[in-house]
Amino acid sequence: MRPVVSAILLALMLTACTDPAPRGGGDIVVIGDSVMAWNGTSGASIPDTMAKTLERPVISRAVAGAQFDNASGLAGAVGFDIQRQMPEGRWNWVVMNGGANDLASDCGCGACDAVVDGLISPDATTGAIPAFIRKVRASTGAQVLWMGYYAGSGQGSFAGCRDDLVEMENRIARFAAGQSGVTFADSEDVIDRKDRAQFAGDNTHPSPKGSALIGRYLAEQIARRDPRSQTRR
Repeated sequence: MRPVVSAILLALMLTACTDPAPRGGGDIVVIGDSVMAWNGTSGASIPDTMAKTLERPVISRAVAGAQFDNASGLAGAVGFDIQRQMPEGRWNWVVMNGGANDLASDCGCGACDAVVDGLISPDATTGAIPAFIRKVRASTGAQVLWMGYYAGSGQGSFAGCRDDLVEMENRIARFAAGQSGVTFADSEDVIDRKDRAQFAGDNTHPSPKGSALIGRYLAEQIARRDPRSQTRR
């Protein structure tokens, strides 16, 4: 690994910060990448909005730059592997996203068919994502809510990944439709790519307004399926 890359990775590791999970589990845990984690330092991330809307405890373990399937032992150990973000114990809900950084890192948002197939097969039955969701369901008892990505505003850093991300999430949606206790929710349903106020300056990540829209949307998905929740507007 080149020195510059090593220095960047070390800086990310030193700044990666996740909420501590209570021993034995909890209510709602969020795992994923920077879309989930963005605006967290100001208390305006997607998980922050979910907690306020549902008036339930939400633990976020999401880390900017995380891949869904990161083979690097050191990076994965400090949160850059989404699967390894998952804390032990029993949970009522696990909210997750991921895959964009896998495409950017493993195939440069170019010829990504093999990477997509490794995450979830064309028939939407096997791959790292279905295997992990099944494991979470079996080991924690949680319902799983997968958040789909939205299209960026203009030419963001993942513009070249768009087609592959759409294909990946079409497969995830088909998988979820055939599984008990698994829901796919597309954040694109509430994000308007023409409204620049919903995006951070990089045209890719959500602004506080964007995080709030997505957070309330995910909270509503949970409330519809969980009689304990009443969303607060």
